[in-house]
Amino acid sequence: MGRLAAILFFVIGTSLAGSFMIAGLVMGYDTTRPIIIAVTLGFLLAIPVSIMVAKAIVNRG
Repeated sequence: MGRLAAILFFVIGTSLAGSFMIAGLVMGYDTTRPIIIAVTLGFLLAIPVSIMVAKAIVNRG
């Protein structure tokens, strides 16, 4: 399951980081610091999300 979570992390991490970055830009935070914070939060949130998705995939099969 660890390998599956790691593979999912790359997909989920980039998706969440990109979504958080776009949300920050839409809210008007267009300097470097808020964008880096948003992207970091997206990647950090992707860790538990990818673990939960991997568990759901393994338990379903």
